Amino acid sequence: MNKSQKLFAAVVAMSAVMPLALQPVEAHAQQYSQSQATPRIEGFNVDEVRRLSPGAELDFALYGTPGGLASLRIEGATRNLILVETEAGLYEGTYTINSRDKIAARSPVTANLRVGNQVASAVLNESLQVGVGYHSKKAMPGPQPKIERFDVEPSADLSGGNDLRFTLIGTPGGKVDIAIDGVKGKVLLPEVRNGQYANTYTIKNRDRITSNSTVTAHLRLGERVTSVTLGNDLQSAAAPVPVAHICNNCGTVEAINLVEVKGEGNYLGTIGGGVVGALLGSQIGEGGGRTAAQIAGALGGAYAGHTIEGNVRKANHYEVVVRLQNGATQAVTFAADPGYRVGDAVKINDGVIVRNP
Repeated sequence: MNKSQKLFAAVVAMSAVMPLALQPVEAHAQQYSQSQATPRIEGFNVDEVRRLSPGAELDFALYGTPGGLASLRIEGATRNLILVETEAGLYEGTYTINSRDKIAARSPVTANLRVGNQVASAVLNESLQVGVGYHSKKAMPGPQPKIERFDVEPSADLSGGNDLRFTLIGTPGGKVDIAIDGVKGKVLLPEVRNGQYANTYTIKNRDRITSNSTVTAHLRLGERVTSVTLGNDLQSAAAPVPVAHICNNCGTVEAINLVEVKGEGNYLGTIGGGVVGALLGSQIGEGGGRTAAQIAGALGGAYAGHTIEGNVRKANHYEVVVRLQNGATQAVTFAADPGYRVGDAVKINDGVIVRNP
């Protein structure tokens, strides 16, 4: 091999390798960009228990950015709890209290949600025991917090995957959460600007929200809490447009053809191997169906091979052509007049036509 041939071979080898070498770089760049997405915690709650004794179970739920790793720490507990993502954006877990734990009703509980290399944190704002009330580090002096307005952008559909946008205007510097009848736990409304709290709640499949579900908002400053109930419906007046579902085996009789079959072969049982016969030129009923010329052309090969045999005996059969809702057509044969007419609504189940009232 001379020098020019060696150089050419080296260039070809490099061109084949370079795209493979670039792929991991692009993949790392994509992963890096995804890892920079800031996760959000939209809700964090616990099912309070009556007694914090060994063996009691604390059920936690966290709502936030899907595809992350969620964990929580209970002050006084001997271990952390990993939450499992049971559906997109919903993380759940149960902590069983053991004899070594020193958990109190107002023990702070901190949750972390990690997506990529970004972490969001939230502190549980309720107690772990029934009847104790909201958790707070200390009481703050000053006037009672005020709520000036509480609104929602209603959804046309309250099924899973649709959004409800809540906005509350009130005293700045507080913490806001809302409780929706039909939704497990509370939804957090972060302060997006001074005195304005807002968040979008994506309805889960397990939720049981109705248009008039009660929604209560709590604005908290220290241990002082002001509450208000939403006065708006959660579903917009414009009902969702129903989606028409196509019935793939439903249709309408488009044509009925009378078929004259000649020969020993059975028309009903020899479709796969070629039909021995010819079509009469007439159609029963009205409407456009396959003409005699069209079907005779399609079956010409089979017919030509059985011309002599076709003179042995003759029989008439009926072919019903159905135009299905999905646009396709299907033909079903009968030994006698089936009694259908062009325009009849029918269904085809396993090759059998039945009326579709």
